Amino acid sequence: MNAPVHAEKGSRLWLLAASPSIWAAHLLLSYVSAALWCGRPALPGGSPDGLRAAIAVYTVLALIAIAIVGALGYRAHRLGSATAPHDDDTPEDRHRFLGFSTLLLSGLSAVAVIYAALVVVFIESCQ
Repeated sequence: MNAPVHAEKGSRLWLLAASPSIWAAHLLLSYVSAALWCGRPALPGGSPDGLRAAIAVYTVLALIAIAIVGALGYRAHRLGSATAPHDDDTPEDRHRFLGFSTLLLSGLSAVAVIYAALVVVFIESCQ
């Protein structure tokens, strides 16, 4: 009797929501940082260079985390030798389908992070 390629684990399901959660955290940190930076009365009309640097750091960290989650999804998608579509009612195909979905959500989240970070390119001042 052959052993299954992959036993189902409940701990893999969180990966599906990890990349959109990272994107949401990036967006929240960026907007809160901008609100705090531009809301300080000591810096009216000041240069947002510190804000740009902070959002750049948030963006790099978010993209690294999303890439890690995407790599884990890709690894799960490539498990075994089956080809797409992963629509059989087997634990292996469910694992591959979740991996493929995680990979696609990671790509979408990476684009969303980059799109949200582009705002700092156009910021001239906090006015």
